[in-house]
Amino acid sequence: MTPDPLDAVFSALADPTRRAILARLTEGEATVNDLAAPFDMSLPAVSKHLKVLEKAGLISRGREAQWRPARLEPMGLHGVADWLEYYRRFWDGSFNRLDDFLKKAQQGDPDGSRN
Repeated sequence: MTPDPLDAVFSALADPTRRAILARLTEGEATVNDLAAPFDMSLPAVSKHLKVLEKAGLISRGREAQWRPARLEPMGLHGVADWLEYYRRFWDGSFNRLDDFLKKAQQGDPDGSRN
C-alpha cells in the first residue's frame, strides 16, 4: 500500500518545533545552527526535525561548501490547501443552508412551505 503524502505532511506539522522551523524559513533559507538558535535542543535533534520536514516535501536542503541551508518548499503545502478547500466549501454550504433555514424560521415557515 502506498503511503498518502498528506499523512506525512500532517505528521510533520503536528510538532510545534517543526511548525516554528517552517515559520522561520518563510523569512529565507537558514542553516541548522540558525534554526537551532531559538530552541533548547541539540543540533542533531534539529537535524532530525529537518529530515522529517524534508521527507514530507515541506523543505529542501542545498549544499554550499560545508553548509546545507534549508529552504521552504511552498508546493509541499499544496495538498493540504486542496484538502482544506474541499472542507471549506462543505462548511460554507452548510452555513448557507443553516442561514436559509433560520431566515425561514424567523418568518414562521421553517420547512419552506407557505399555508
